[in-house]
Amino acid sequence: MKKYLLLFISLILFIGCSSKNPNLNTVKIVDIKTYLGTWYEIARYKHSFEKDCKNVTATYTLKENDEIKVVNKCTNINTNKTKEAVGTAYSIDNTNTKLKVSFFWPFYGNYWIIDLDENYTYAVIGEPSRKYFWILSRDKKLDENVKEEILNSLGKYGYSSEELIWTIQE
Repeated sequence: MKKYLLLFISLILFIGCSSKNPNLNTVKIVDIKTYLGTWYEIARYKHSFEKDCKNVTATYTLKENDEIKVVNKCTNINTNKTKEAVGTAYSIDNTNTKLKVSFFWPFYGNYWIIDLDENYTYAVIGEPSRKYFWILSRDKKLDENVKEEILNSLGKYGYSSEELIWTIQE
């Protein structure tokens, strides 16, 4: 009887701890040196650290220790003041598709590149819980056909276009 009780408890714990989201696939490989530079935010999911932001950019530069310096900038829609957050990122493996990013050490978040144009003109960023999501572009505007392709693919990643906030880029 104890054996069955232990098996039952183990099963409950396993089910209770399993993710409600399916696996999130990333692109196969990222050339980090090509990925470096400035990206413009096209769209995102809502989160407090970008509340009331427009003209959002993320700039990535390689540090001497192979970590990546991250500089996020935005302009407040109401006050027109620019704010900046500086952080650090590192790749968790040699594919460079899954990064850990921190703006407040020792806390790191997931930054997974789930779609990337072969010419590195746009990138789609997500993470396993599906709480965060970004569409980035090398230009302030994204080609409408590309935008439609990205929107049509959101479901396969477990994301919804209904939750997107479209970033004002001036």
